[in-house]
Amino acid sequence: MAMNSRRRPLDDDDSYERLGKKRRKVPENQDVEDRLGKLIVEIEVGEKNTSLGNLEGLTSVLEDYLGTYRAKVLRILTDCAVKLPEKCTTYSTLVGLLNTKNYSFGGEFVEQMVRNLKDHLKSCNWNSARYCLRFLADLVNCHVISANSLLALFDNLLDAVKEEEVPMVRKDWYAYAVLSCLPWVGRELYEKKEHELNMLLTTIEVYLNKRSKKHLAMLRVWSTDNPHPQEEYLDCLWAQINRLRQDNWTENHIPRPYLAYDSTLCEALQHNIPAIIPPPHHPSYKYPMPWVVFRMFDYTDCPEGPILPGAHAIERYLIEEHLHQIIELYHYERKECAQQLMNFPYKLNIPLEYCVIEVIFAELLNLPSPRYIEIFYWSLLLELCKLKPYTIPQALAQATEMFFFRLENMNVACFDRLVSWFSYHLSNFKFSFAWDDWEASVKFHPEHPQPKFIREVLLKTMRLSYHQRICDMVPASYAPLLPEKPEVQYKYCGENSNSVEGIQFAQTLTTAIRQKSPNEQIINILKDIPNPLLMEASGDIEPRFNPLQIDVFVQTLLFFGAKSFTHSFVAINRYYEVLKWLAESEEAQLSVLRSIFELWKTHQQMLVVLIDKLLKNQILDCSSVANWIFSKEMSPEFTKLYIWEILYLTINKMSKHVNRLTKELSEMRDKVMNRPPGSSDSEDEQPPQIKTEEKVTEEMVERMEEKIESAQGDQKNLFLIIFQRFIMILGEHLVRCDTDGIPHENYWYKWTIGRLQQVFLAHHDQVQKYSSTLETLLFTQDLDPHILDVFHQFLSLRG
Repeated sequence: MAMNSRRRPLDDDDSYERLGKKRRKVPENQDVEDRLGKLIVEIEVGEKNTSLGNLEGLTSVLEDYLGTYRAKVLRILTDCAVKLPEKCTTYSTLVGLLNTKNYSFGGEFVEQMVRNLKDHLKSCNWNSARYCLRFLADLVNCHVISANSLLALFDNLLDAVKEEEVPMVRKDWYAYAVLSCLPWVGRELYEKKEHELNMLLTTIEVYLNKRSKKHLAMLRVWSTDNPHPQEEYLDCLWAQINRLRQDNWTENHIPRPYLAYDSTLCEALQHNIPAIIPPPHHPSYKYPMPWVVFRMFDYTDCPEGPILPGAHAIERYLIEEHLHQIIELYHYERKECAQQLMNFPYKLNIPLEYCVIEVIFAELLNLPSPRYIEIFYWSLLLELCKLKPYTIPQALAQATEMFFFRLENMNVACFDRLVSWFSYHLSNFKFSFAWDDWEASVKFHPEHPQPKFIREVLLKTMRLSYHQRICDMVPASYAPLLPEKPEVQYKYCGENSNSVEGIQFAQTLTTAIRQKSPNEQIINILKDIPNPLLMEASGDIEPRFNPLQIDVFVQTLLFFGAKSFTHSFVAINRYYEVLKWLAESEEAQLSVLRSIFELWKTHQQMLVVLIDKLLKNQILDCSSVANWIFSKEMSPEFTKLYIWEILYLTINKMSKHVNRLTKELSEMRDKVMNRPPGSSDSEDEQPPQIKTEEKVTEEMVERMEEKIESAQGDQKNLFLIIFQRFIMILGEHLVRCDTDGIPHENYWYKWTIGRLQQVFLAHHDQVQKYSSTLETLLFTQDLDPHILDVFHQFLSLRG
């Protein structure tokens, strides 16, 4: 917050004294408000008794200024309760001390927190709502709120788990919100209201026992519970709360500064929480998706020193939640985030490096998607290695080894993210690694996850380096896994090119393109190329495209742009009209894709970039790319990561297009609704100041609605194509295995069924809109159970 530059800044030793002096020495209002805000936000309470004086000093200062700056203090404190949840007990103690001196302010604070809680629930700010509820619960420990009223609030919220015809994720959130408060307030409720607390826990237990967990298989990072169980988040927290209950609600992690003031706080009058009824469910509400608690380490994996709490110890939950909060607070600045993680307040009591690495990978590998962009986590791990060079790299190497030897049971989407992270990490450490440790995997089946991981990592690192560097960094025994040299393979030049059909037209095109001939001249040259499909055509049916025409032009044009991505983009932009003329039909677009693949089949990154460019320029349709990926000629490439990179960018292109149109329609409707009553559609009747912006009419809104309807139709068609192709190839595989009497779960099947899960997960918001159509047309009850089960897992995500 801004400070008056003419005054010396507040020092730690004199801040409370200076701010508490006579009013005549206080500067203008804004300066005082900023200073009050700074003191509240930066208050720290450690384990030393001397730091408790900070709370007493701040309480005295705020009490003096409540008369003038009451609203400001109230707003800052309620904001801090939500935005700084790691200081929950510090601020609850501060409010408790203020309540002992100013009862009316305590009541106003409780009412404001309740209003905030209601607002967060209505606006679906679920994390903020949970932090509000936790803070209200902790106020019971400070004797600000009565235990009875908190239990009544919990009971009201848990009414949501008894609702019918609502999504399971809604019930889950309310159960989780109440459960997550109990580490803070469980002991107090146990001592004062044990019977009511037991009834509350029984309500939650009944709900947990009957809820469906079909989604669990889709959200697990690993498919096996060996060596660490992969538990659903509510089940895990319930087990941790039960362990806490067995320990008489005593934990060793949460700082409780209010205990030092218990004799003062217990004399204060308590407030009752106003009644809160959960807002009824609305179809537009989006609830947090369920997740599986990521477990990578236990105490046996850590070196001698502090013991890592067990999976069902409440301290494990509290530590992980605190670390997640640090990442949430500092995710915009990786250096500061790394510093804060290493300065964790309780680092002496835990193996911090292992806890931090586990939490970072829990976020990076979270399904369906990480909370933040992947490169944030990559760079954060890099900063931690720089910050703690003697501890973090060793722990990270141990984690990498664990990942590698558990790859066979890893979710496909997590496999992709691990490949991307490890490639990036190697590139920042001069590609040095103990490759000899993984040498045995070179002899495994090519589709086995371990050699596949090495091969894909080498391909990704080649994007960050060059081919020879990658060949030099691994032992000679890794030769079978080395990527091919990424070279253009232009068939219309070279030793054997004279026998290639269309060579003379390619030479003519080469001259024309070199001379930068206009699009019309290029089209005239192409019209002279004979169509080989005419010989195959029967009767009067004329072929819809000329594959030789397309192949000659696409290969020749992109050969001219082969020097770099930029050269390719320039070539595509210059002859955009020719490409649009050639790629009129879906068959023609498939031919374009085949020509690109033939030219650049050893350069995966170039294939990804060129197809992305052609999609952006609307030369290719998304459906054509999907059909090409699932075509027979692409089956040798089907399990390679770059193919799925292309499919996902294709789906994302379509989704962004629909979202953009939807946003534009919403803005247009807002402008129409906000138009003054009685206004006409005539532009002449608009006031002069409004004419600067284009006037929105009902006809424009109708045209935009038609555009969205068309775009959504294309999006639905894209998903129907993708899922239909999945069903076809998986169904053929299952029938073939059943006929031959061999197990169906080979490596190809695992990759393919994993990709099907990944499409559902990665694009769940878009696919959800068409789930009824998919269920009616594709995922019918007569479908093979192995495929149908994936669809049912997807449906249960939103319950």
